[in-house]
Amino acid sequence: MEIFTWFSRGGIIMYPILLCSFAGIYIILERWLTLKKATPPASAFQIRLRKMLEGKNLQLAQEMCIQETTPIGRIVGAGLEKIHHGSMRVRQAMEDQGREEMTHLERHLGILATIAGIAPMLGFLGTVTGLVGAFQSVASAAGQPSPADLADGIWEALITTVFGLSVGIPVAMAYNYLVNKVQSVASSCERIGRDTLDAIEEIIYGGSQNLNNEKTIKLRREDN
Repeated sequence: MEIFTWFSRGGIIMYPILLCSFAGIYIILERWLTLKKATPPASAFQIRLRKMLEGKNLQLAQEMCIQETTPIGRIVGAGLEKIHHGSMRVRQAMEDQGREEMTHLERHLGILATIAGIAPMLGFLGTVTGLVGAFQSVASAAGQPSPADLADGIWEALITTVFGLSVGIPVAMAYNYLVNKVQSVASSCERIGRDTLDAIEEIIYGGSQNLNNEKTIKLRREDN
């Protein structure tokens, strides 16, 4: 096939570009599947949880969170484990678990961003080195190169740029999509976590220990 011919004529730079494409495809599929599973459950989860809290069925609530294999299930479950230690301890446990979940959701996205940036650069590098070789041929021909030979050398040099951009552009688009998806999941988890804290404060502690507005579940990374 013609694409294999192009690849072979692109030179050694084509191999790191190919490696970038394989790594990018793997990370995109792996992250997409992970984020698909991490999507917070429907409002039915919150309704069932509130009913269990109203009935003081804490054990059943914890079991439901264990069965709910999503970040919000683990976040709420971490809070319920500390429910007998006071509302502040519940909030802290949920925040700690939320940060762990955020780290897991963002895993490999930095590598994906690097691939989106480095693949086109590798392509440009291959083009530059290819042009150097083409003009070396011009110099060795004592200034009288064949136009066909010169054109052949130039188009071979441009092959790496084509392949580099073909890898970098889709990876950059996928990266932006995945980052937005992470933010969407994080926002949903924050909302459900905040509602759960309010329910625990109201039902379990009777509103005696008020949670400050700023003390809510935060999944986004905080600078130390």
